[in-house]
Amino acid sequence: MNATGTWGLAGVSVGEFLAGRRGDFERLVGGVREVCRFDDAAMGVAEELGWFREYEVVAAHLVLWSGALPPITPENLERLDEPLLVRRMCRMAADLQLTEFLQAVISAAVVAGTEAGRGGAARIVDVLAIACDLADATGGVDPGQVFRMWRVAHLPRILHPTGSDAPEYGKAGFRAYDAALEELLFREGRAA
Repeated sequence: MNATGTWGLAGVSVGEFLAGRRGDFERLVGGVREVCRFDDAAMGVAEELGWFREYEVVAAHLVLWSGALPPITPENLERLDEPLLVRRMCRMAADLQLTEFLQAVISAAVVAGTEAGRGGAARIVDVLAIACDLADATGGVDPGQVFRMWRVAHLPRILHPTGSDAPEYGKAGFRAYDAALEELLFREGRAA
């Protein structure tokens, strides 16, 4: 939606968006594959699901992508495609989906044994920067914001001393990524 310059669903083309950003998507997917150590079979899942193909974007997709955060009432159902609500859902969806994306990449990297200090965190910052740019090329979302949202949305539950079922190696991995990402994102001046 951000790429269309409007907030109308009629002007949205996933295929057109992807065609113009194919190189970015290839770098994003390649980075995820590298840091998560995914093989060809694992990477084929995205293609099989059709995420990278043309499909019609409807208001119901935005409701799902935004976690149904906007109040969905009988009155709102008729308004879901209005530009103001579409813009709001798109912003919420970008925040939510990028935070979930970061959680998924870090989780897969920890499970794969990709160490934060041996390039894993740096590669995740690169991948996250690409994802943020794809979500909003105007700079409305940056990796530092996503990292902060991830840290408060996911990390306490994972590291909780009694309420987490994460194994100790997993907790150690998440702690290492938290520290390394903070160092890269904030001490090198990459995010405000």
